[in-house]
Amino acid sequence: MASSEERRFEVLRAIVADYVSNHEPVGSKAIVDRHNLGVSSATIRNDMAALEEEGYITQPHTSAGRIPTDKGYRLFVDHLADVKPLSGAERRAIMNFLDGAIDLDDVLRRSVRLLAQLTRQVAVIQYPTMSSATLRHLEVVPLTPARLMLVVITDSGRVDQRTIDLGDVISEENVYRIRDVLNSTLSGRRLTDAAARVADLPDQAPGELRDALIRVCTVLVEHLVDHPEERLVLGGTANLTRNVADFPGSLRQVLEALEEQVVVLKLLAAARNPGAITVRIGEENEDEQMRSTSVVSIGYGRDDVLLGGMGIVGPTRMDYPGTIAAVRAVANYVGQILAGS
Repeated sequence: MASSEERRFEVLRAIVADYVSNHEPVGSKAIVDRHNLGVSSATIRNDMAALEEEGYITQPHTSAGRIPTDKGYRLFVDHLADVKPLSGAERRAIMNFLDGAIDLDDVLRRSVRLLAQLTRQVAVIQYPTMSSATLRHLEVVPLTPARLMLVVITDSGRVDQRTIDLGDVISEENVYRIRDVLNSTLSGRRLTDAAARVADLPDQAPGELRDALIRVCTVLVEHLVDHPEERLVLGGTANLTRNVADFPGSLRQVLEALEEQVVVLKLLAAARNPGAITVRIGEENEDEQMRSTSVVSIGYGRDDVLLGGMGIVGPTRMDYPGTIAAVRAVANYVGQILAGS
């Protein structure tokens, strides 16, 4: 940047900081008083005029100060070379809170609650994707002589249970034989690969197991081709109502859009790599209902394996550095916890 461009960016940075903090249009005098830029009010006014002409700021009312536009927020975010990390105490609090989770569902519920509290925005997290999960173990539990429970455990910590009616009685010994057949063939395989192998199991099994195994495999295939990545956990929706003025005439549309999982899944679609932050601001959101919002999203996972996406939804007037730091930290710890599960 040339010197004048650098100074104009500092003026934009000051306008963003003050507007996010006070929700009031920012004038040249306020910038001189609050920010040590080393130039006069006249120079600040000239810089503001240039920023307005270039579309980075706008004047909401005659004789009022200026506020950032979506384009201005984008320039600000793109120049966040360093995002202030969370303090050691904040990181320990996050880890301690998430460490208390008892299973995957609890991890995800705690994560959205924590992220909503840290950012004071709406938090959302996607269940681990089917394509990246590996079968860790399958358990078959006899409930009655003619009814079984199938428990599917993946390496992402997900545990699913399905009840199977056999239509005929089966001995406990044969139940355990079915369990051994399933685990010897499927454990350690990606779910997508396992689904392709399940159909052949009944034909390869001893005759006395075949009928029961057909019913078990039918239920298992239905589970493996299901799409748990389309399940979401949402938290902190009430945070949007704290600043209704940030959504002039559109808060209801935003709330309605958040109720539609397909809209939220689109918001997380850009989160393709663990640790990579994506920020969509205002008009950059594809869904028209969400164009008064900003979305900060990230992929979470372990060892470069993407498990799912998570992030926050809030007004374009948000603390971007603090929000990005919080989203990144929570995603990092969720990945660590699931890696150790």
